Amino acid sequence: MKMQLAEIAKAINANCEGNDQTVITSVAFDSRKIAEGGLFVPLISDRDGHDFVSSAINNGASATLWQKGHPNKPTDIAVLEVDDPLTSMQKLAQYYLNKVNPTVVGITGSNGKTTTKDMTAAVLAKRFNVHKTDANFNNEIGVPMTILDMKPNTEILVLEMGMDHAGQLHQLSELTHPDVTVITMIGEAHIEFLGSREKIADAKMEITDFLREDGELIYNGDEPLLRERAEKIDQSKVTFGFGKNDTVYATGFRSYKHHATFTINQSDCKFTIPMIGKHNVSNALSALCVGRHFGESDEEIATALASFTPTANRMEWEKGDVGEDIMSDVYNSNPTAVRAVLSSFGQIQVPEGSRRIAVLGDMLELGDRSAELHAGLADCLDPQVINEVYLYGSEMKNLADALKESYEPENLHYYKKDQMQPMIADLKNDIKPHDIVVLKGSHGMHLEKVVERLR
Repeated sequence: MKMQLAEIAKAINANCEGNDQTVITSVAFDSRKIAEGGLFVPLISDRDGHDFVSSAINNGASATLWQKGHPNKPTDIAVLEVDDPLTSMQKLAQYYLNKVNPTVVGITGSNGKTTTKDMTAAVLAKRFNVHKTDANFNNEIGVPMTILDMKPNTEILVLEMGMDHAGQLHQLSELTHPDVTVITMIGEAHIEFLGSREKIADAKMEITDFLREDGELIYNGDEPLLRERAEKIDQSKVTFGFGKNDTVYATGFRSYKHHATFTINQSDCKFTIPMIGKHNVSNALSALCVGRHFGESDEEIATALASFTPTANRMEWEKGDVGEDIMSDVYNSNPTAVRAVLSSFGQIQVPEGSRRIAVLGDMLELGDRSAELHAGLADCLDPQVINEVYLYGSEMKNLADALKESYEPENLHYYKKDQMQPMIADLKNDIKPHDIVVLKGSHGMHLEKVVERLR
């Protein structure tokens, strides 16, 4: 972006104290990441961002937002006084979005948002100037920051949109007025706050609240909760999945160690993705539908999907320090995601005498059903398929108890949350060169530390 403070002040209805001809070239709320010509946004959460304005100035900030009435207002930098810095940043993002005027693709879902976002951006980049959400920066802060980071020549903006409470996607939809919306699937993520899968589906559908009249909803047609709710949408609709009632469905699927292949109905094209699992094929199908919406050929889409780069820690293969293969999928976790990962992991062929080892951390934000949902994973763990199981965290005790009937004690290992180091030590002693290991857990369990130690 490149705007004078006078234009920014008008966009957010603020008074400018200082040189309003100052040119702003970036926006940041982290004082450590501010750049020359940057506008600092002091957010208030666990820490008060106003306390870091001096750091922002030292790092090159040219101006700062400032909450009205907040003490110690700086005098050595241009100041835009506002009622609320976050709301003002969102207003600025909406103004800049309208100014650049890209086509907006909004992506949500209980699982697969980030992978689908990466696939979709890669597909669209074959023909268009594309800007996408970095990592999974997908909330009421991340979405406006993504908008403000885009270049003026952006033609398509691919936004990942997340939520954990009702109303959040309504707000993000109102901010962005998407042209295309994608819903990957409905699972149990955030059921603690929403209470049921039905209410999760209602909350996910909020992404369509401000879908443009000539826009399109692309959604997982294998989910009855979405089909039922999509009937109320007047805009164009496209479904993807594995059922023959879907607009686009997979007609062939094979998963290998480092990739998966599939074909689709009404096409001679064969598709390959550098990830494994049926759930990632589903993500690719949604990206394919977006590509077709924008007029891309199946051949162009296939080329893009074959070479796209997924965000780190999404079914990412690494090499361990004794030669084992490690599948790291440790950014987030919920029952649907764990089942999908374990199913894919169980299909991987291993050399004679080698083992599949699963390391599972607590799935967070499952509320009153947490014990039941953790124990319920027992039906997707077979000692003949996944030979060793390491469970970590207080909630995983429920799964450990459920697995005692099927796993021998020497093949089932449980550790409390304060026992990460003993678990790492036991893993390092146990793993052999030709074993394959999968790690899956909620981000708050920090299994990435285990991955680091194993490699």
